[in-house]
Amino acid sequence: MRTPIALLALLLAGCVNFGEDRNAPPIAHYVLNDSAPAPQPSSAPDPRILLVLDTATTSFYDIDTLAFSRSPGTRGYYQYARWTERPGKRFADLMRARLDAHGGFAAVAAAGGHVRGELLLDTEIVEFYHDASDAPGNVHVVLRAELIDLKNRSLIGRVQFDQRVEAGSYDAAGAAEAFNVATGRVLDDLLLWLDQVGK
Repeated sequence: MRTPIALLALLLAGCVNFGEDRNAPPIAHYVLNDSAPAPQPSSAPDPRILLVLDTATTSFYDIDTLAFSRSPGTRGYYQYARWTERPGKRFADLMRARLDAHGGFAAVAAAGGHVRGELLLDTEIVEFYHDASDAPGNVHVVLRAELIDLKNRSLIGRVQFDQRVEAGSYDAAGAAEAFNVATGRVLDDLLLWLDQVGK
């Protein structure tokens, strides 16, 4: 019978394995990016200040693991694939960067800070998964957005953007690249909508 001290020594030496598979592939970490080209500056910027809330996500996608579906109505997580940041947080950063570069408003700022604004943008990721029911599958990204007039406390507009992009390969790497393309397209749609509805 091993003494507690002997067991501790084995643990520190790495000689005892409590279920960890040493033959398992390493976990791959993917960075969600905006694959769209830099937007052209807006020719007639809105003179108001736009405040942008952090992008909310449904609880299933509020995690750093890539999600997939093999059949309708089901979801799962890739075992060895992770995002470097949770999709909602990363999407919000990409969205603010795109809005800043676009120049469609007098200024863009994070909501909840010291800046006062006239407009508020509220977004939520509704779907963010690799539909792997058929090879190579496609990624499905759905974003809901609301634009609110803070001065009048009224809803200016509400919209839902839906993008599907075919994966380059039937794996997490192919899905991650397709997520970048879908994210860029959703941001394209969002900026176009803001240019139209906010005027």
